[in-house]
Amino acid sequence: MIALIMAGGIGSRFWPLSRKDKPKQFLPIVSSDSMIRLTVDRLQEKIKITDIYIVTAAEQAALVREHLPELPPENIICEPFGMNTAPCIGLSLAWLQDKYPADETMLVAAADHLITKTDSFFECLETAEKAAHKGYLVTMGIMPDYPSTSYGYIESGDELVKGVHQVRRFKEKPDLETAAEYLQTGNFLWNSGMFVWQLEAINRAYENLQPEIWNLLKEVKSVWHEKGNAADIGILYAKMPRIPVDVGIMEKSDNIAVVPADIGWSDVGGWKALAELSSADEQGNCFKNKQHLQIGSTNNYVYSDKMVSLIGVNNLVVVETEDVLLIMDKERSEEVKTLVNILKKEHKDDLL
Repeated sequence: MIALIMAGGIGSRFWPLSRKDKPKQFLPIVSSDSMIRLTVDRLQEKIKITDIYIVTAAEQAALVREHLPELPPENIICEPFGMNTAPCIGLSLAWLQDKYPADETMLVAAADHLITKTDSFFECLETAEKAAHKGYLVTMGIMPDYPSTSYGYIESGDELVKGVHQVRRFKEKPDLETAAEYLQTGNFLWNSGMFVWQLEAINRAYENLQPEIWNLLKEVKSVWHEKGNAADIGILYAKMPRIPVDVGIMEKSDNIAVVPADIGWSDVGGWKALAELSSADEQGNCFKNKQHLQIGSTNNYVYSDKMVSLIGVNNLVVVETEDVLLIMDKERSEEVKTLVNILKKEHKDDLL
């Protein structure tokens, strides 16, 4: 199996820690190692480093080399600029097509997700690989343990082969009431954004379901063959539709399947998610600095190197960097992205 790790995002929900010059996947969010380092180390238990590929924005290629010095340089696939996952994966397929046989299986995963049950993960990966050999485009669906409104969902159907189920439909992020209904039915799974498929099957899916991307990728390959893989493909890449692979391929395909997975997964999607993963005291407070004080305060998350004192506050996230202090209600952590968009509109690039 080969692995494609998508590492091109900017992690705006982790602002002000995550910035353009060092986005989330290159930060030590959940341990002393960066998220991309943790992801590659996990996969190397089963996949050779020479068969692990990173697709990232060109401006982040140097960071990939810094964090993964053992990765062969030719295993870094550069997007001219960030796009959505359908163009990103398509570009990677064009890069890999001549390097591997058509029946080779590929795992697609994000660089910044956490998986704590690695043995279960590899068992699910083996199950997904067997289904991929039968021609299915397989996604991993996380077995939910609470009604999350932060994830999209997959409704699973009949079992196709052992451990692999039919996908009835994909659902967007629901409201809390709908998420609770999903959890009660027992056949809805969180959409992890991890996929397993044979190169031949996914290439055929692009050709049939996304002919615009497919034809542009043929032009990209012609440029690479003529001028080398470092050639400028920006004009061609900009013409591709900015759509997720879920929408552009998976929802349109008639040979999709899902493996229900209990693998200790989190996308560590923002400050609230990180707070939930962090160790807290008896009052539910978590402080980065061991020197801290609190009086009558509960369920707060404080990311600061300074000694921080809290009095009578609850459910806050406090994040301090060299130039920014962010204070917010923990339940509104998704709105950090809105703050980032405001800064973009105001052209405050020094804060991005």
